[in-house]
Amino acid sequence: MKAVICTAYGAPEVLQMQTIDKPIPKPNEVLIKVRATTVTVADYRIRSFTVPRAMWLPVRLALGIFKPRQSILGLEFSGEIEAVGAEVVNHKVGDVVFGSSMEKWGGYAEYACLPASTILGHKPAILSHPEAAAITIGAHTALHFLRKAAVKPGQKVLIYGASGSVGTYAVQLAKLFRAEVTGVSSAKNHALVRSLGADQTLDYTAPDFAEQLGQYDLIFDAVDKLPFSLAVEHMTPAGIYLNIASPLPSLRMLWTRLRTQKRIIMATSPKITAEEMTYLCKLVENGELKVVMDKTYTLEEIQAAHAYVGLGHKVGNVGIKIE
Repeated sequence: MKAVICTAYGAPEVLQMQTIDKPIPKPNEVLIKVRATTVTVADYRIRSFTVPRAMWLPVRLALGIFKPRQSILGLEFSGEIEAVGAEVVNHKVGDVVFGSSMEKWGGYAEYACLPASTILGHKPAILSHPEAAAITIGAHTALHFLRKAAVKPGQKVLIYGASGSVGTYAVQLAKLFRAEVTGVSSAKNHALVRSLGADQTLDYTAPDFAEQLGQYDLIFDAVDKLPFSLAVEHMTPAGIYLNIASPLPSLRMLWTRLRTQKRIIMATSPKITAEEMTYLCKLVENGELKVVMDKTYTLEEIQAAHAYVGLGHKVGNVGIKIE
């Protein structure tokens, strides 16, 4: 089978197409014929080894010293179940599914074996395979943390990075929770963010951006680019600052936690639950949740796709079709 191998940490050129053996599922695994995957920011960061300097050594030890131990990247996928192991009872051959291979990666290949315990959703018929693949991480991250912040009707929510993968879902879900949403993005993406339901849009490049900010019950930083020193000044007395990238806490964050009622939530992508998968599929099928796709490449164009994501300006999601 064809697979893209990450041969080292570095530029997109370290991703090389190779022919390797087709995997055979173990008794407790399913074999997925992969129809599409995506290039997430996580894929880009692993390939380029873009991590905070303080985390360099522990991350290298965890992922691999000279190159990723899991040499086939690709966190998200959509495809069909082609075979199941002898012990598998919760999936069947022919199911058209999508999900995330968080534990094994492996989406950049024609086939992937995953544990039968992997949470898989049945692909909504209205979505293409690249669109279905793009639901898994971004939508679940947005849903999980909006629920964790307990967003209530009428609350004012600021979403910084509203045109990105997590941000486009966060805008829509916050509106479904009947919040008043302000989306922050570049001006060229304001029409898109408003079409997703944002009540207001702000341009982070505007010279007077800070002066335009109001007071918010929740500030949701989806891209880890809003300075906490600015965010904390625009939180209500019991407001919440939520950063999905889990940066190292600053002294001001620690002081804020100790001396005020303001809450700080920082964490990486959560584990996907069956309930969340079902809920999101229903929203998509009912037309209440849209998948925003920026570009779609072929597997042979994986280097170009990574180079594009590396620019840091993708809108929504970048898909990869596997013919």
